[in-house]
Amino acid sequence: MIGDIRRLILLPHIKVHNANALSSPFTIGFPAMTAWLGAIHALQRKVNATSLETAVFQNVAVVTHEMDLQTYKGTGDYVHSIIGTGNPLDKDGSRPAFIEEARCHLEVSLLIEYSGVDKDDEKILLDQISHHLHASMKIAGGDILSFEAPVAFRTEEGNDTDLRKLTRKLMPGYAIIERRELMLDAMKNGLDALDGLLDYLAVHHHCDKDDDGNTIWSSHRKTSGWIVPVATGFHGISELGQAKNQRDPDIPHRFAESVVTLGEFRMPHRIQSLDEILWHYHTDLESNLYRCQQNKPNE
Repeated sequence: MIGDIRRLILLPHIKVHNANALSSPFTIGFPAMTAWLGAIHALQRKVNATSLETAVFQNVAVVTHEMDLQTYKGTGDYVHSIIGTGNPLDKDGSRPAFIEEARCHLEVSLLIEYSGVDKDDEKILLDQISHHLHASMKIAGGDILSFEAPVAFRTEEGNDTDLRKLTRKLMPGYAIIERRELMLDAMKNGLDALDGLLDYLAVHHHCDKDDDGNTIWSSHRKTSGWIVPVATGFHGISELGQAKNQRDPDIPHRFAESVVTLGEFRMPHRIQSLDEILWHYHTDLESNLYRCQQNKPNE
């Protein structure tokens, strides 16, 4: 059934240099969803501060085309090492102390669903987005090296032709989607959250022999798909209050820990609805949760 018109802006093939790959205290890889939604929220605020005060960027999809994690594994090494930056020497010629930072180089396309902008102002919105991406934006802590011109789309809910026209623009690539239901199933079966996460990420190797006595190795995971850990937000672990030297003195402060769940990289041509790849902010004050979640979790 055909439904409402949805207004979208595609930011194609953004190349990001030295993005933050330390997505949570115990995962390294694709930047956290809070980094992507935070960048788009910052972009909205910059647009609002110029001429389009009513523009609202409601939902965001992230499609990665290329990712180069800055790690190194030498001959005979058991684990990878982080490739660090070369900081300037001290006055006495010694190397200064530094904190290792996991970094990655990315090429991504971002799909933004927006509202609050008239059709006549659509060109202004696209120009403003291009200006701010060129001038002062960072994404996931990384520098924007280049991007293709933003493109506006209108899709009709339930119109498969519109959907396929859009997803072709996102190929080849992989959209990150939430697979929280895998974690819930594991925890229902008695595993705690961390064991449940590792259970789906582990690769199991098996060795068998055929009728001729030849050794056959096989490897598999618990479920199909490109399953990865993904940081989606924060869980408050202290009461709301004031802290010394907090960034904004007018906003209550609280300590929080990362929320990590399972996600999946999936090619856009496999999606049946935009809501499968779109993310938005969600706050659950009763549970002290500040998360990024999908419009329609993939059940």
